[in-house]
Amino acid sequence: MSSLVNGSDGNAQTRAVASTEPQDIQDHDVRPYSNPSETLAVDQTVHLSKIATNQDESHATSQLQRTVTTASAAGPVYSVFSKNQKRFIIFMASWAGFFSPISGTIYYPALNPLAADLNVSNTLINLTLTSYMIFQGLAPSFFGDFSDAAGRRPAYAICFSIYIAANIGLALQNSFPALFILRCIQSTGSSATIAMCSAVVADIATPAERGTYMGVAYSGSLLGPAIGPVIGGLLADFVGWRAIFWFLLALGAAFMIVFGVFLPETARTQVGNGSIPPKGWNMSLINILAMRKSRQLDPKETSERVEDEAALPRKKVTFPNPLRSVSVIFDKANALLLFYNGFIFAAFYAVSAVIPSQFAEIYHFNEFQIGLCYIPCGAGAMTAVLVNGRILDGNFSRWCKKLGIKIRKGRDQDLSNFPIEKVRLQIGIPAAYASVAFTCIFGWLIHVDGPLAAVLVVLFFTNFAISVSYNVTTTLLVDLYPKSPATAGAANNLVRCLLGAGFTAAVIPLVNAIGRGWTFTAFSVFLFITSPMLWLLYFRGMDLRADRHRRQEQKKILKEEGKILATGGEGGGAHESRQAGGELPQGPVEVKIEQGSTDIHR
Repeated sequence: MSSLVNGSDGNAQTRAVASTEPQDIQDHDVRPYSNPSETLAVDQTVHLSKIATNQDESHATSQLQRTVTTASAAGPVYSVFSKNQKRFIIFMASWAGFFSPISGTIYYPALNPLAADLNVSNTLINLTLTSYMIFQGLAPSFFGDFSDAAGRRPAYAICFSIYIAANIGLALQNSFPALFILRCIQSTGSSATIAMCSAVVADIATPAERGTYMGVAYSGSLLGPAIGPVIGGLLADFVGWRAIFWFLLALGAAFMIVFGVFLPETARTQVGNGSIPPKGWNMSLINILAMRKSRQLDPKETSERVEDEAALPRKKVTFPNPLRSVSVIFDKANALLLFYNGFIFAAFYAVSAVIPSQFAEIYHFNEFQIGLCYIPCGAGAMTAVLVNGRILDGNFSRWCKKLGIKIRKGRDQDLSNFPIEKVRLQIGIPAAYASVAFTCIFGWLIHVDGPLAAVLVVLFFTNFAISVSYNVTTTLLVDLYPKSPATAGAANNLVRCLLGAGFTAAVIPLVNAIGRGWTFTAFSVFLFITSPMLWLLYFRGMDLRADRHRRQEQKKILKEEGKILATGGEGGGAHESRQAGGELPQGPVEVKIEQGSTDIHR
């Protein structure tokens, strides 16, 4: 392992980048600091080191340098989890992501009975929908940052504890204030699971296989809005609205049992590529039982291993900082991607929100029949999941062949000089335009009271196109932020939910004011005139990404230089340099490291 840490593998090719020329600094999937846990996790490591050599050997002086090491194909695999283990982990992530959307939509058929039982107006009851979506956007900003630092298991445990407690309260409450507050708490507990879907995929999947895994992971969050009204209509009509929350409680408890026993920790800050045993509350019941058994078989070896694991550096857990996800939004390239994706998904929310009232008016459906009309939405989303993941991975492979890049199965891929924006958006842009077209067609079909069969077919294709576009966005975000995918996912969730809340609040007043057809025409025109955001990212994405990394590296260099100056030149690299008989170099320094030689140019 020392050869991996130091980049001294015989097949490794190493190059150092000048501290004053950050344009050569590579992208996001190389790591700014190297430690044993990360070395097990990736085959491309970035470490800041102070090199001190004596004058007789190379006349080199102590300096801060950034070394990018590309390990050989024989390096560590990206994830040690087997294919079946990966499938189980992705299934659990998808199941967890199912709770937030189903908890929002299963509630729709119960609005009228709730208003009657609590003796409040429909306007007040509808406020619980808006508040749910607001917290659905805000909560992941806290839990996303927390899961990147503390691990996925602690974040899941806290989220589902909150969620289960909220459902108990909702099933027992008898007043509107209690309903309003508990719905906010329920949203807080469930919404972060969507952001963590992308994080789990980033933990175990390389860019070459990420499309397929991402599609499956998000199938739960796309299926939830479709089947939620169906289940809610059945429970509300035949059992009562309280049964909805008891059902969600039972579903959440079932997840917690499976989660507690089987789901392994995947966060790379805690377990690397899965080869580092988890500690504390990152351990599943299976991990605990395995540890106890190993202690009984060989206490001495277990004790030595525990000491070695304790010496491994792990990321310090601090209070979650929601501003980290907000900072993702303010990056130019991210803003283009996140906001257009938010516009597309807001149109999906608008279509979903208008179905109950308009279908009741046009087709005279009851709550259960309206719920059945959401089935094509779910079918479209699931079809997109099955098809789009393979298309994304196939397009990635095609571009690798085109550029002469060999895909190393099971190992991370250097995306620094790879046009990942073009690779992903070649699928996403056509899907976005299809979403625009089908949204407009849906509006005019219900405007003229069109046949139900035609409307349901259009709903299928609308949700198919929107789901493909959303899947592309989330996959690209993980490609851009593999070290903090939950934080990036939280930023996506924040933009998507807040825009969705706005579109949902506006759609019914617009329908009443200008009619169904013109309302969705207005939405479609808005989506069309903002679509150049995607084209700008398509053509300038790599440049914008390089600018961001250049700024990040300049900040790191200035920070390290500030630390050296703060010691008064007597510590760290300055002290080592004086011991070697040299002085700290002034001005630009370029270090080139090749096998067996070191050249320094000033």
